[in-house]
Amino acid sequence: MSRGSGTGVSVQSGLWASLASLFASSSTLVCCALPALLVGLGAGAALSSLISAFPQLVWLSENKGGLFGFAGLMLALSGVLQWQNRSAPCPTDAALRTACRTTRKTALVVYSASVLIYAAGGLFAFVLPWLNG
Repeated sequence: MSRGSGTGVSVQSGLWASLASLFASSSTLVCCALPALLVGLGAGAALSSLISAFPQLVWLSENKGGLFGFAGLMLALSGVLQWQNRSAPCPTDAALRTACRTTRKTALVVYSASVLIYAAGGLFAFVLPWLNG
């Protein structure tokens, strides 16, 4: 996987890593922020129905430490790939160069959204309970 090959392999790996980190960080949002939001809005019955339909949410909440650890690892890996890819050359062909730049920008947007989702999940999972306790 040569950075100077111009094949776009490192750009695509950055995008895939960003998508994996988005998936991992979204699970933190589902495990912790969504239940807190529903209870905070007085929709406890909706949360009960949601847990009845998806009992895996209880498992995610019980294992939030490991979930956040995995999501943090994925975010760190994605961040490293983003950083390494920031100045990688794109192909000289106009269409491929445009696709390379678009993929790089998309990966950065997805990564940024992942970090925000992770922070929101962490706020509801760890910070707010600590402040209330």
